[in-house]
Amino acid sequence: MADQTAGPVVVIEDLCKDYGTNRAVDGLSLSIEPGEVFALLGPNGAGKTTTVEILEGHRRRTSGSVRVLGMDPETGGRAYRERIGIVLQEAGFDEEFTVRELVSMYATFYPRRRDVDEVIERVGLTDKAKARTKTLSGGQRRRLDLALGLIGDPELLFLDEPTTGFDPSARRRAWDLIASLRDLGTTIVLTTHYMEEAEHLADRVAVIQSGRLVALDTPAELVRGEGAAAVIGFVLPDGIGLENLPALGVTPPRRKGAQVDIASGDPTRDLNTLTEWAVARGLELEGLTMARPTLEDVYLDLTEGVEHD
Repeated sequence: MADQTAGPVVVIEDLCKDYGTNRAVDGLSLSIEPGEVFALLGPNGAGKTTTVEILEGHRRRTSGSVRVLGMDPETGGRAYRERIGIVLQEAGFDEEFTVRELVSMYATFYPRRRDVDEVIERVGLTDKAKARTKTLSGGQRRRLDLALGLIGDPELLFLDEPTTGFDPSARRRAWDLIASLRDLGTTIVLTTHYMEEAEHLADRVAVIQSGRLVALDTPAELVRGEGAAAVIGFVLPDGIGLENLPALGVTPPRRKGAQVDIASGDPTRDLNTLTEWAVARGLELEGLTMARPTLEDVYLDLTEGVEHD
């Protein structure tokens, strides 16, 4: 396991970044604890990419304070870069190297490194270790990207859209790998447009809109937050109108054709009330469902009115 810096791994205080008259990051403050998987979410243009590039030391801030692993990324230089790993959304590498040759070469860039074969095995490329990179599929190349980010035994790993282009099975395997890195003590900063991915992996989620932090909590707490009501749905029986239903939900029922949706802050009680009402009248509620909100529902509410991918 990589050594961890005492206290938060990342501390951002009142961070601002201007591009001419455009303020891409506007007074952002947050911290990330050792061993966390921390997801940074936001629509296009929200400022999350700029924020991550500042944390990586690839972009200068306009104002504010940033400390990562106890250092300022802007001035940390090689000593800083040797302690982090970066997996970009799109990265290129020499097509003539084999997988093992490329990972071995990258290992020489770091004073502290993981075992080459162990890393290749961890990302699921053992059977491709002698294959040239130009022969790899898109998913295999993405796993090689991850191997190159891991070989230096980073204390902090930046993952930018790590499963873009993966099929559902490959995405699940990647999630298992990321979870295993957390178990090893690696702190991970994750950017993703897959809300299910963030909900599955992240210990905490920060949502950024127009350069500002609009929400920061665990996925479960965000989903349980204000306005995150469950939805009870069913097909309205023939001869029954909305006015015949028992009092349910936190807002009036919504009807689209025969389908009725009820937003409920107490779904167990409301579902019991509804089914007792139906049984007492000998009615069958076709298509009866109860769905709790997801992180995607909350995210869309928080960023409403902003263009999404």
